Amino acid sequence: MGRATGRFTVTGGSEQTVRDAPGEVRLTRVSGTQRFGGAIVGEGSVEWVFCYRPDRSARFVGVQRIEGSIDGRAGSLVMESIGDHDGRQSKGHWHVIPGSGTGELAGIGGEGSFEAPGGSEATFALEYHLG
Repeated sequence: MGRATGRFTVTGGSEQTVRDAPGEVRLTRVSGTQRFGGAIVGEGSVEWVFCYRPDRSARFVGVQRIEGSIDGRAGSLVMESIGDHDGRQSKGHWHVIPGSGTGELAGIGGEGSFEAPGGSEATFALEYHLG
């Protein structure tokens, strides 16, 4: 079992409204890219669907892909991503999708979390195992 921690920087993104009707929650599709540093080094991309409540807080679900290395092992992986945004900051959880690891990350599994206090910087932790 390994523990990978570090930071990522949001390097790009866009948000597109999917549904916005009076009396309903607003749904958007968000695409983003990141650069990872720390125990994970590489590039990330994510696709989320956000559900904004009337108070401007949101719940989001999506898929996060990272290509690079974890503790020096090169490859890629894909994680389910779910979390909450309170209008200022976001907190979320990751779960590695079984069978998604490639290269030296083949067989990776695990769970993690991230916190984005606002702006383009965020921190992460991933508890993982290879097997």
